[in-house]
Amino acid sequence: MPKMSERDRLSELEARQRKLTDDIDEARKALRGKYGAIVLDFAIESLTEREFRDLLVQAVRVGGGPAVTALKAL
Repeated sequence: MPKMSERDRLSELEARQRKLTDDIDEARKALRGKYGAIVLDFAIESLTEREFRDLLVQAVRVGGGPAVTALKAL
């Protein structure tokens, strides 16, 4: 098999990178969909949209463990 030129190698690497980026995006969407489905099990209508958004943003920002610990303390 002939050795690939630098241009061909770069092209192949870029194609692999695009494929990996697409795979990551698909996995991220699937995981977010799974987590979104969990929300259907909770009576969140007592929260405003702003409160719900703030709650999620802060929980994600500090991380799951610390967020759960802080909420349990309440």
